[in-house]
Amino acid sequence: MDRPAHDWYRFVLSFPPHLVRDYADRFELNSNSLLLDPFCGTGTTIVEGKKLGIPAIGVEAVPLPLLASQIKVDWSPNPDRLKAHAQSVAERVLTILESEGISDDPDENHDVGGAANLRALPEKTMKLLLKGSISPFPLHKALALIEVLKEEKGSPYYRHELLALAKLLPSEIGNLRFGPEVGVGAIKQDSPVVSLWLSQVWRMANDLGTLSAMDETPSKALAGDARGMGELIAPRSIDAVICSPPYPNEKDYLRIVRLESVLLDLIDDRLHLRTLKKRLVRSNTRGVYKGDEDDKWIRSNRNIAKVAKEIESRRIALSKDSGFERAYHRVTKLYFGGMARHFRSLSTALKPGARLAYVVGDQASYLRVMIRTANLLAEVAVAQGYELEGIDLFRTRHATATGEQLREEVLLLRWPG
Repeated sequence: MDRPAHDWYRFVLSFPPHLVRDYADRFELNSNSLLLDPFCGTGTTIVEGKKLGIPAIGVEAVPLPLLASQIKVDWSPNPDRLKAHAQSVAERVLTILESEGISDDPDENHDVGGAANLRALPEKTMKLLLKGSISPFPLHKALALIEVLKEEKGSPYYRHELLALAKLLPSEIGNLRFGPEVGVGAIKQDSPVVSLWLSQVWRMANDLGTLSAMDETPSKALAGDARGMGELIAPRSIDAVICSPPYPNEKDYLRIVRLESVLLDLIDDRLHLRTLKKRLVRSNTRGVYKGDEDDKWIRSNRNIAKVAKEIESRRIALSKDSGFERAYHRVTKLYFGGMARHFRSLSTALKPGARLAYVVGDQASYLRVMIRTANLLAEVAVAQGYELEGIDLFRTRHATATGEQLREEVLLLRWPG
């Protein structure tokens, strides 16, 4: 039941759609309500809101998830015409590949190492990717498909076809695997691209056949920093918030979607990457910069200071001296400070009595020091004028490093106005 639209592109760290249904029902939301997800990701909340007939807005700072969210709530394309257009694109790409002596079927490319003049990314662009993210032959085919798609930018089907490729690039076409962090798995010397892409477009078109009847509910995703909600959302317009913000750990959201982002021209170079990282709540050490000062927002919070001090003390005791390890205690304070900024900026957009659900998890990524995220975020939110309604246990997972149970919870808040 969850697959239509949600399955067009799923973020590896996304939360399940049923949580949106559960809390939308609990908050008594309807077609006259306005639902917000300020950490939109790939659109779980706004897609589910649209399915439920609840108008919704998402805000996301990373271009690839933002693009996915925008497309996943666009149910306007005609399914049959989308299929016909994609078929035409596929035939053009296959003709180009055939003229170059290359087949989309890996079994027909007997000498995959012998073809000359394969399409490739510029050297400086390749350096943005993990080495081995994608092999030369699949990359050549993907770039050929992208070239043809770019000729169709004016088509009403262009963005959906682009998203179909983005979904396939990491693991089915490329060599990436996802565990605690993204990494390179088994190297595929060759893989089909056009046939996989066409099948994915077909699945999307089939979904549109059922989703189009629900397209009247407005839903959109905006580019923006979650710490600046007052600049994006109209004052006193939001009835409820359902979201899953980042947690303080070492998961780099821009690294997870790097392959798709680079190939689809959503990240140009390292300067662009740095600019994007600065728009994010600081939740990992790869995104911390010298001038960051969000930690000033939580200087009076003794419990956060205690956790940060414990992390730094353990680092010193263990003689951990890498640049990342030295930043562990700092990113912890920057994270909660950034969330304080978020809560403050969000308050202007909330109606009095607005209710909020934040899906967050305990973390022990920093030298095995336990960070009870929901409890500390509750303190941060209350300091910004919110009322704590409670913390629901969503699920638990076993931390192999510490042997402890890590809780994933839903922090429930109310804005009194």
